[in-house]
Amino acid sequence: MSDIDRQAADAQAAFDMKSAAATMAAVVTAITDDQLDAATPCEGMPVHRLLAHVAMLTEAFREAATKESVGRSVSPDAVEPRLPADWRDLIPARLEALVSAWREPAAWAGDTEAGGVLLPAPEMATVALDELVIHAWDLARATGQPYDPDNDDITRLADWLRATPEDGTPGLFGPVVPVPDTAPALDRLLGLTGRDPSWSRP
Repeated sequence: MSDIDRQAADAQAAFDMKSAAATMAAVVTAITDDQLDAATPCEGMPVHRLLAHVAMLTEAFREAATKESVGRSVSPDAVEPRLPADWRDLIPARLEALVSAWREPAAWAGDTEAGGVLLPAPEMATVALDELVIHAWDLARATGQPYDPDNDDITRLADWLRATPEDGTPGLFGPVVPVPDTAPALDRLLGLTGRDPSWSRP
């Protein structure tokens, strides 16, 4: 593939994360202090730990877009994220920066790195979108909030995850949870990520 063809393919793969980021920001800012210790669908990860993870990943995927992380990113398991005191302001600001970074054409070119993993930039962007859409559901479900992600985002992620093995993807997704074909698209997507769409707070 020539450089021109590769650039055209990168441009065609590009998509916008504005809706997913805005939905995540709305969920995050509605969380109250008395909900920080609540359980989430992520086993062993209460709300405050998941928020810390979101604060970290939003910056990591912004750096992936600018390529400043290439050669120096570290595995999330190597760092215990701590929730910053200003998380209600910090996370929305990082989400805006993430969206802006991936709107640059150069973000979609070549390979990039996040969490110690090197991937083609368009695939890394899809991983970022997945983190936003799925973790926003985790937080919304854990704190009793409504959740209505963008249909195009659900379709894009479902296409990406369609080939997920039944035993999941180690370090990323748990075993697939069977969900009827007649279930809503979001529920089917959640099942592919190893989540039970009927999960409710203990």
